[in-house]
Amino acid sequence: MSAVPVIEMKGIGKRFPGVVALNDVSIACSPGEVHALVGENGAGKSTLIKILSGVYQPDDGSVTLSGEPVHFRHPVDALRAGISVIYQEFSLLPDRTVVQNIFLGREITRNGMLDFGAMRAQTRRALDMFGVGGRIDPDTLIADLDVASQQIVEIAKAISLDAKVLVMDEPTAALNESECVELFKSVDALRAHGTAVIYITHRMREVTRLADRVTVLKDGEVAARFDTLPQPNEIVRAMVGRDIADFYAPSAIASELGDAVLSVRGGANAELHGIDFDLRAGEILGFAGIQGAGRVALAMAMFGHRPFTQGEMTLAGEPVKFTHPRQAIRAGIGLLPGDRKGEGLILMQSVRDNGMLTARAFDPLLASHRSNSFTDLAGMDVLLDRMEVKAASYEQEIKFLSGGNQQKAIVARWLALKPKVLIFIEPTRGIDVNAKAGIYHLMRDLARQGTGIMMISSDLPEIIGAADRVLVMREGTIVAEHAHGASETAIMLDATGEKEAAA
Repeated sequence: MSAVPVIEMKGIGKRFPGVVALNDVSIACSPGEVHALVGENGAGKSTLIKILSGVYQPDDGSVTLSGEPVHFRHPVDALRAGISVIYQEFSLLPDRTVVQNIFLGREITRNGMLDFGAMRAQTRRALDMFGVGGRIDPDTLIADLDVASQQIVEIAKAISLDAKVLVMDEPTAALNESECVELFKSVDALRAHGTAVIYITHRMREVTRLADRVTVLKDGEVAARFDTLPQPNEIVRAMVGRDIADFYAPSAIASELGDAVLSVRGGANAELHGIDFDLRAGEILGFAGIQGAGRVALAMAMFGHRPFTQGEMTLAGEPVKFTHPRQAIRAGIGLLPGDRKGEGLILMQSVRDNGMLTARAFDPLLASHRSNSFTDLAGMDVLLDRMEVKAASYEQEIKFLSGGNQQKAIVARWLALKPKVLIFIEPTRGIDVNAKAGIYHLMRDLARQGTGIMMISSDLPEIIGAADRVLVMREGTIVAEHAHGASETAIMLDATGEKEAAA
């Protein structure tokens, strides 16, 4: 790596009214280096990156690019200088194609006309670098792509800019295991190409897989610097003051579990076949598999959104058949979607109103004097308190809450209806390490109260650490079962079919 950092930020300070967001923060990244930037939500990572990319101007400190002082007054200035940022929140236009998004604002022309042939060719090369050139058509509308594919387009867009500095903010939040592997290969290729990569993540295994150095932010200051790769426990302790082992609540033992609260036999529809499983009261049942394996399709079938067309399902011992989510909700099934902001929240409404959404839908005549019910205003506040939702007040718009607190508010919404089964899809996507621990313990507390928890996650360590059992899906059916604590390798062999191929 070069002795001169391609990007260096020294003594950065940033203040907002009543808040010191950053205080004397320094970070540098050399060509061909991957520098991990980690910390809890609110630690200052986003503010630092917004200064680097020209969204904010620093109150103190300096920024140099290849040894030369720079001062970006607008994101376009940073982009032109060779600094590209992939934000966690997508910046794609849904009604335009992949190629139109990748070349937005820098279209290629020939003889005064848009040269779509050249733009398509370059788009395919960028997608090929990520390993998905044959799967994502450059002429596909962004709105027609799933969340993971949209994230890939974001990354390909940044890669196509041939940036000197590439900032990745939680780039794997919406990716499955195989896509993460491809992303890691792309980061390796960027490193070999001499690109400086600042990599922001909450996943310790990504840090250990990719990073050359690590900077930990806490409360707007540098809490620790590691110039050689440390053990994950050292990073986590610097971030939150406790060990990884404390994050997962103890798994349930068989004697603590009740009877099957939900059973499926022979479940099938256009996406699923031969689905057989039991979920016991008090159990956290994990579902693993690569994208498209059928895990979300199974959740939607159980929830009545894309119903089973064959087979039988029982809930608390009673046969049920749902053709609409309202029927599933009335029967006692709740669902927390993977796209929390897009499908689970009304961002401009208050925390309390978001908590009340489902209850109001089922009882439009709610009155605040019904103080003994969790479906009234006072009762919802009790639930939000119980979930330890941190907000200035429950009248605050929910968009201003952290991801972890937004997720807790959605859980409170379902608890108001006292569900028998809760389905969590990607329960900690976009949530920092400490908040993840809160969600894991919350899930375990709900299970101990007799709720059956179905947990779908693309994060294998999360599935292994939080679930009592793991069912592996592939090509629309359940292909294997693993006990708590199974290895990632064993699960992935089943998820990809490599185990059968080897046999």
